[in-house]
Amino acid sequence: MRHGGLFQTIMERAVTWLWPEVCPFCGRVSSQGICVACRGKLGELKVREPRCMQCGKPVRHAEQEFCYDCMHMKHQYDRGCGLWMHEAPVSTSVYQFKYHNQRRYGVCYAEELTRCCGHMIKRWNPDLIIPIPLHKKRRRKRGYNQAAILCRELGKRLGIPVDEKNLARRICTAPQRSLGHRERRKNLRNAFTVKSSFLPVPVVLLVDDIYTTGNTIDAAAEVLKKKGVEKVYFLTISIGQGY
Repeated sequence: MRHGGLFQTIMERAVTWLWPEVCPFCGRVSSQGICVACRGKLGELKVREPRCMQCGKPVRHAEQEFCYDCMHMKHQYDRGCGLWMHEAPVSTSVYQFKYHNQRRYGVCYAEELTRCCGHMIKRWNPDLIIPIPLHKKRRRKRGYNQAAILCRELGKRLGIPVDEKNLARRICTAPQRSLGHRERRKNLRNAFTVKSSFLPVPVVLLVDDIYTTGNTIDAAAEVLKKKGVEKVYFLTISIGQGY
């Protein structure tokens, strides 16, 4: 083993000893990642059929093709899905991942997304995975973009190139969670831009942590399609309740 490889192995073992693997959903030490108790809770929160044919939110009746949101608005993206409902312990875990520097949670999320949604992603056949970007001001304050971490881990597992540079947020928008539906759409108007260095591909997979009304995904999909992308899909860790 080369010195560089040996040093990396030693560092990885030291990190494991100092910061043992914990369950991302309860914080308890767990050598298997998600602990048995949380695995059971997550099974109940996993999004299953019947679901909206466009955004993937659960719907009440099998004969219902679209959720309330998708019935009443035209989306710019083509289709997407989230893995779990955005309820505790998923919501608390995502909050820690997003705001409290729990970057390693991204490994666990990517493993679960690949295992549960890999077949769907293969069907979409994306040429490129792109994270929803943060504005540079917010990126500096937080220190990282959680969607980019998730993209890197997904890219490794799926063998799909990741582009973190060419989709940018040019306006530092107000947090979406504090706004109503109309305000969310207005808040994101002209928020994204695609750099001139971007080479259009037929299919893009957008990745974010949470899907609620779809306004963020729509705004990003719109600028990508204007640059020549034919289809835009999305994938998120969690998703809001359907109607």
